[in-house]
Amino acid sequence: MTPTITAFERSPDRGKGHARDMRVRWALEEVGQPYDVRLVTFKAMKEPEHRALQPFGQIPSYEEGDLVLFESGAIVLHIAERHAGLLPSDANARARAITWMFAALNTVEPPIFDRNLVQILERDEPWYEQRLKSLDDSIRRRLRDLSSRLSDADWLDGAFSAGDLLMVTVLRRLHGSGLLEEYPNLAAYVARGEARPAFKRAFAAQLAVFTAASAG
Repeated sequence: MTPTITAFERSPDRGKGHARDMRVRWALEEVGQPYDVRLVTFKAMKEPEHRALQPFGQIPSYEEGDLVLFESGAIVLHIAERHAGLLPSDANARARAITWMFAALNTVEPPIFDRNLVQILERDEPWYEQRLKSLDDSIRRRLRDLSSRLSDADWLDGAFSAGDLLMVTVLRRLHGSGLLEEYPNLAAYVARGEARPAFKRAFAAQLAVFTAASAG
């Protein structure tokens, strides 16, 4: 059965691939699973029909027969457990890959996402520079630890996994900040993720939505 995911009709990131449907698209492309996309407006996201799928009125949601999921990390984990290619077969390695999924979303992403919000919502506030510096310091601490752990390896724990997929999507939010470039092995790590054919297909698919919406 072909799953259906939801995505922004007009993504606020202007086609940069930071919206969380990108994670799900990439996971589906990695495992070779065809999928459909239902585009939703900001207004439709808050209406009962969409909230029945995503109770917080966000994207993405995931529908596969009678199964409805929300939260991008949970959706990626579901895809990885149903299809080969994103989780190791060895039980211990599989558990470590899932640990890295949680680390990406719960440890590394929060200060990075907060930085993005501050730049959008608080730029004109008197505390903006101080708040940004505080977040940058927090992000650097996370990047320093992650850089040390990755060292000169290609991926976080052996072969590419769902943990890497989520971590790369989180770190991509730092493009243009200069922070990622302070850790060359992490910049190279993100570049390896972006070079994967599945990532390129997913990115092209979400960019096409933004391009079409802009043309309209």
